[in-house]
Amino acid sequence: MIHAPAQNIFELLADPSQHPVIDCSGTVRSYKGQQSRLVLGSTFAMEMKLWVPYRIKSRVFEFEENRLIAWGHFGGHRWRYLLQDQPEGTLVTETFDWSTSIFPWAIELCRFPTTHPQKMEATLEQIANLVES
Repeated sequence: MIHAPAQNIFELLADPSQHPVIDCSGTVRSYKGQQSRLVLGSTFAMEMKLWVPYRIKSRVFEFEENRLIAWGHFGGHRWRYLLQDQPEGTLVTETFDWSTSIFPWAIELCRFPTTHPQKMEATLEQIANLVES
């Protein structure tokens, strides 16, 4: 539960330059591009580091203004944020979906299913810190 309007949270998620600020996985380093706001079909690139530095290009696959945004890259797995208005704020659900991954065995081998939940929780806390202050 984040004690802020969905619109404020969505603006943060839809701004790719803010992804390195909100990410608590330690992998998102910087945004490479000029697009200031994502929409359905947008593509964006990030400088990343998971053992070694690399650049990855993602596309927005789901988009409902102030409610839902999801993106993924060539690997097939996706990150999704669902925002639901509640009387006390906004319920935010972050999902890491590797069911469509072209390399699900690699995701499991890297133990992401067991390590991501803690990092996702920290990311949600970071988002709350940014929009609630």
